[in-house]
Parts: sequence; C-alpha cells; structure tokens
Amino acid sequence: MVEQKVCDHSITENTGAHQSCVAIVPIFNHLEHEEVQEVAKAARPIGLKRGELLYNAGDESDSLYIVHKGKLKVYRLSESGKEQVIRILEAGEFTGELALFTQKIHDSYAEAVEKTEICSIQRTRLNELLLKYPNISLKILNEFSTRLDQTEHQVTSFATEGAETRIALYLAQESEKNRSAEIRLPMTKKDLASYLGTTPETVSRKLAKFEDEGWIEQLDQRGIRIKDMDALLLV
Repeated sequence: MVEQKVCDHSITENTGAHQSCVAIVPIFNHLEHEEVQEVAKAARPIGLKRGELLYNAGDESDSLYIVHKGKLKVYRLSESGKEQVIRILEAGEFTGELALFTQKIHDSYAEAVEKTEICSIQRTRLNELLLKYPNISLKILNEFSTRLDQTEHQVTSFATEGAETRIALYLAQESEKNRSAEIRLPMTKKDLASYLGTTPETVSRKLAKFEDEGWIEQLDQRGIRIKDMDALLLV
C-alpha cells in the first residue's frame, strides 16, 4: 500500500493575481480584457509549498487548475510505489481539464516541485463560461490533441528506442520548444529519468557521454548548451 501525502494547501484572495493568472493561459488569452476579468472572478487561488500535493490519485476531479507561478509535477504510482512522471507543468499550463466534461476521479498526483501559485476554477463555473465563450472549448480541445500526441510519442519511444536516444531527443525537443541552444531542464535528473523511463544514473552517464563527444556542454545541474544538434538527432 502506497502512503499518500495529505493535500492541505492554503487559499489566498487576490483579485489582481487571479486576472494575471488567467491572462497568461493559452485557452484564455484570446479573450477581451473585460472577458478575462469575468473569468478571473471565477478563479480561486491556491498556494502550495514545495512537495505539497494539489491532489491525490482517487480524489474527485472537479476543477481546472492553472499554474500561475512555480511548477507542478504530475505523476502516477505503481503498486510497488515506483513513480512515473507524466509531465511538468509551468506557468500558463493547466491540469484537471477532464473534469470539464465528465465527473471523474484523478488517476494521478499533482505535486509542487517548488513554491507554486495555482488558480482553480470549479467545473460548474467554467461550464458557464464555456457556454458563453465557445472558443475556450476549442482551445481546450486543441490542448487535448497536443497532449495526446505527446503521450503517444512517449509510449512509442519507450517501446522502440533506447535510453540514449530518448535522452538525446528530449534535449532536442526542449531546445526547439525554447528556441535556444541553451536550455534549463524543467525537472531534476531523477524526475527526468522517471519521465523517460530510465534511471538517474543512466541520465547522468549519457549526458556525460554527450559532453565528451562534444555534442553538449553542461553549464550546471540543469543548464545545458547544445553544441551539435545534428549529432544528437542521429543518436
């Protein structure tokens, strides 16, 4: 039986923070100022400390959670307690979206990896907004499509590619996402290993190999400069 942490996050009130939170989210940033204000009024802010859970597997999923500041780690636990990281959410990203369409129980955990500020909107309030502003639904469906594609790619990668290739492709994807040869890993090497289906030792060893080959330069624990993208893509 896996021991679960208790979700005991604090709630604060700050209308300005609500609006700032909503405005940076892709599913809302197409709205007019007055419309953003309306969405912000429906939002409830939650503050999380590092290591604190936003929700547990088995909790009712009844709200959309938007990251305002900080980072959330979404993961599942196996029967043996082994952690599988699904994704890391940063400012402007969200979780709990399936609650918008059906009553559901969370099958994963969401944990703050650093001090994190969340804006939550309950299903009933958000459904009202979806009826009033249908384009929000289209934006959410687009995000569904993107996440499904990422999940399918991850599953295929686990089944067909070795750990070295998965690590190399991950670095290339982060560089493309950030449009820079210099990237900062959004998670620890332990979490990265979990996300890529390998071990922290393997991650460290392969990064050291890439550096010895002259393909990357490790700037610090999380900072990496890609020096030879073509070589990484051929791993």
